[in-house]
Amino acid sequence: QVQLVESGGGLVQAGGSLRLSCAASGRTFSSYTMGWFRQAPGKEREFVATIRWSGTGKYYADSVKGRFTISRDNAKNTLYLQMDSLKPEDTADYYCAADSTPRSRGFTPGFWGQGTQVTVSS
Repeated sequence: QVQLVESGGGLVQAGGSLRLSCAASGRTFSSYTMGWFRQAPGKEREFVATIRWSGTGKYYADSVKGRFTISRDNAKNTLYLQMDSLKPEDTADYYCAADSTPRSRGFTPGFWGQGTQVTVSS
């Protein structure tokens, strides 16, 4: 099992920044590809970004590319999402997820955090 706890959400004005954190415990964090997802009210959960377990590959949804940065600190067992130039349409609950299989080539979320709310006012 991998336990994930997100933090860092809140209310911010459009154009502002927030940094989300996801603290992991349980199995070896450094062996898992990690990702961020979000779910806006009335919408399905959508992919935001992933970072490979090796740290060398980062992938972003087109809607956040150039504004969000995913990173990880394996020594601290923590995943981050730096969100800049925030827009009202970024308002959602944000979830971190860990791959279901360590050191895999793909990414299939198998473990989820409880989410943290981000609200961007116009």
